[in-house]
Amino acid sequence: MKLNKKNAWVVFVCIVLVLGAGAAFAQRSSMKVAIEEGKKYAGKTIVFPTESGLFMQGPLALAPQWEKATGMKVEVVGMDYYALHDKQIAEHLAATGAYDIVQYSPLWVPDFIAAGLMEPLDRYVEKYMNKEDLEDIPPIVRKNLMMWGGTFYGLPIDLDILTLFYRKDLFEDSQNKAEFESQYGYELRCPQTWREFQEIATFFTAKYAPDIYGAAIQRAMQTYTWFEAPFVAYGGRYFNPETMEPEINNAIGVRTLTEMVEQNKVMPPGIETWDFMDVLSAWLSGKVAMIITWPPIGRWSEGYGTYTKQLAWVPKTEIAGNVGYGPMPLGRSTHAGCFSLGVNSGSKNKEAAYLFAQWASSPEISLQTVMLPFALCDPWRISHFEAPLYRNAWGNAGEYLDTLKESAMHGVWELAIPAAFEYFRALEEAMTAAYGGKDVQAALDEAADKWEKITNRLGRETQRKFYIEWLRSVGQSP
Repeated sequence: MKLNKKNAWVVFVCIVLVLGAGAAFAQRSSMKVAIEEGKKYAGKTIVFPTESGLFMQGPLALAPQWEKATGMKVEVVGMDYYALHDKQIAEHLAATGAYDIVQYSPLWVPDFIAAGLMEPLDRYVEKYMNKEDLEDIPPIVRKNLMMWGGTFYGLPIDLDILTLFYRKDLFEDSQNKAEFESQYGYELRCPQTWREFQEIATFFTAKYAPDIYGAAIQRAMQTYTWFEAPFVAYGGRYFNPETMEPEINNAIGVRTLTEMVEQNKVMPPGIETWDFMDVLSAWLSGKVAMIITWPPIGRWSEGYGTYTKQLAWVPKTEIAGNVGYGPMPLGRSTHAGCFSLGVNSGSKNKEAAYLFAQWASSPEISLQTVMLPFALCDPWRISHFEAPLYRNAWGNAGEYLDTLKESAMHGVWELAIPAAFEYFRALEEAMTAAYGGKDVQAALDEAADKWEKITNRLGRETQRKFYIEWLRSVGQSP
């Protein structure tokens, strides 16, 4: 049975209520174990730092369920994305005991481990985790979001994978198809390569601008995430694994950034400063033919959940029913962010914090979270991608989920070594300079010089060991 958007939402709310009332699940499910063991800590409060804004709405929506089930309170503390990295380390080093939960992105793990912030979780996983629930997590996700050096440090709650969204009505228009093939010699389709992306964007901009532009990609804040996928897909390495000399300024790096600068020329004017909201507004209003961004946009494009109060700010979609999905060109999409929950080694409530994390990441509760339209959490369990309720949430939701799953299995994981954030900020400065007209080679050379200084400061051999461990974790040979 196909469900329309509002019916799917009603069914979803009913399921949430049933789950909250204690519906029967598999015996000794991770969710049930966490609840039963969590009751021992009734009256305790655990503090959960998270990203402020929309992401915070997920924990705020779920915390009352946990409190009702266990008697344990959850205090959710929000801060911006960059502060979430810096403040968790600062509070730990100051021994304030401010937080019990650790929320982290994979690229932060080496920093957090080096600071002594992360509590190893092997004993908790062995004691409390249902093994079938563990097997429900794809191995590549388990390896990169839960573990470091063979040790468990966290449980996933979100799998960010950059996704290409395109206007099917424009791509399938018979006149557009004929004109494009006549001009470029191949069919108009979801771009398979970055050359095709450039040519398709050029075609639509030439034909429709200023009413419609061929593409839009966020160029302000975290813009390095759009560099990573093509750079790695072209065969790039961040460092020489023997010497730790940076390779972002080699021919592959120059090609990658040069192509990004060229893309800007067929995007809307001022794209160099566009952020997430600029891209979202242009896309939902039908002003661009393609975007590459995070998965929630796919849901909002169909109007899924946008009538909730948390999404009242989202512009009304003008493109529902006309959206197609694909991976980034060359089939390699960046895992841009991704969040997991760990336990702060300085917490006085370590087991209680772990039990909450296990409950939040359990199949039952995590399905609620990834289906909350305003939670900014994207599917990551095998059961999420296969869930009938989700696959029927709108007309082509199954296609959306299949694309996310396929992209995730072949995704590009962000560099995870100490000071990864600092390295990427230096790269981002170079990219911004190139967008502003600076010579690409010169911009990347400056970034490489900064990378060398970071490596020298932290210790070349130490960084090399972390880099080799990261290469192995993402399936690359050192």
